[in-house]
Amino acid sequence: MTAIQNGAAVRGRWFDRLKRARLVLAAAVIAFAGLWALGALAPMPALAGLALVAAVALIGADIAERPTETLPRNEHFLLRIRDPLIESVLAGLPDPVVALDPQGEVVAFNARASAVAPALRRGEAVSLGLRVPEVLDAIRRSAASGVPQRVEFFERVPMVRWHEAIVTPITLVGAPEGSPASLVLMTFHDLTPLRRVEEMRADFVANASHELRTPLAALSGFIETLQGPAREDPAARERFLAVMQAQANRMARLIDDLLSLSRIELNAHRRPDKATDLTVIIGQVVDGLQMLARDRGVEVNVTATPERIMVRGDRDELLRVFENLIENALKYAASGKRLDISLALAEGAGGAREARVAVRDHGPGIAPEHLPRLTERFYRVDVAESRAQGGTGLGLALVKHILNRHGGRLTIESIIGQGATFTTHVPLADPLAGENPQISTGA
Repeated sequence: MTAIQNGAAVRGRWFDRLKRARLVLAAAVIAFAGLWALGALAPMPALAGLALVAAVALIGADIAERPTETLPRNEHFLLRIRDPLIESVLAGLPDPVVALDPQGEVVAFNARASAVAPALRRGEAVSLGLRVPEVLDAIRRSAASGVPQRVEFFERVPMVRWHEAIVTPITLVGAPEGSPASLVLMTFHDLTPLRRVEEMRADFVANASHELRTPLAALSGFIETLQGPAREDPAARERFLAVMQAQANRMARLIDDLLSLSRIELNAHRRPDKATDLTVIIGQVVDGLQMLARDRGVEVNVTATPERIMVRGDRDELLRVFENLIENALKYAASGKRLDISLALAEGAGGAREARVAVRDHGPGIAPEHLPRLTERFYRVDVAESRAQGGTGLGLALVKHILNRHGGRLTIESIIGQGATFTTHVPLADPLAGENPQISTGA
């Protein structure tokens, strides 16, 4: 019976706290809903801010119930915002949060806020630990007006990062009528991933547009010439039509690569489930490129282990990987007149067995400053040479994304004047994974 009475008493106290905090909660709901409706806040930050305000309001209601006779009148509200309960609430929030008093001194903050502003100290002015003029202005405006403020800023050191700061004034329950905000809360959100995605998307659209614009301009120019001065010139017509066909093929390859890259990224989270013989794939790619090797005068040497090397992968995607690597070597490093391809078993990270396929040319090599960027979309060491060879600038990006989907990776080594080696690392198929794995060996 006593337990039931105690439970009823606890529920009654919480109900009373909710009643006292209802005005604060209602104001917070209206403020954050308005910011959301105006597009100033995304849904998740708005909900997080609302939850933070509700927690502080309830803590204030709880503290207001405590006896205050032992506290000097002027220190009552200052001391209660230093209550350990506020520290506990801030520590449990997923975002960096800093609590300030009306004078801008730091009252409390969580560990995540320390990562954003390591110089913050309790009892010191926030301006000493956070030297961001935009945020300091937002704090002053919020404390003076009682209206939440939102501001974006970025750091240049130690690396460029973008942040969003939401400053919310809080008047604790029990504060005297008309008193200023008892607490100012700053919540930070890391916008860096979103900004980087936006930059990558903008760069991708700009590069793709540029790559398509060049052949389109050539096609338009030849069409105008054929409709005008070359209308009755059979020799010029044949020559121009051949160039137009080459430009149309280039656009088709670019569009095909773009679609392939989008499809691979869409399925990046799904690992292939078929056991595929890598030896057969290498043999098929080498056979298909023999004509190009003869035209370039390149001798292709293949070294492989006698046993079958089974990897769990998508056969068509792996074909695309080695077609790109071997074709690039034949096109861009044909001056070496020799191409060595080796297929072997090796021990990878963590002791797991993997298949390694190394494609080594003996061409001019690649300068060290280019190696880290070779797998970026549309990145070329020599733009003119790449376009002359019919490259789209997406080949190695496709290779990287396909290998990532297969749990593998690509390593590149090169010495100027001694050629380059592109090595793929692909995990072997686990014979215990699946009772009857599907085996794909090609046609």
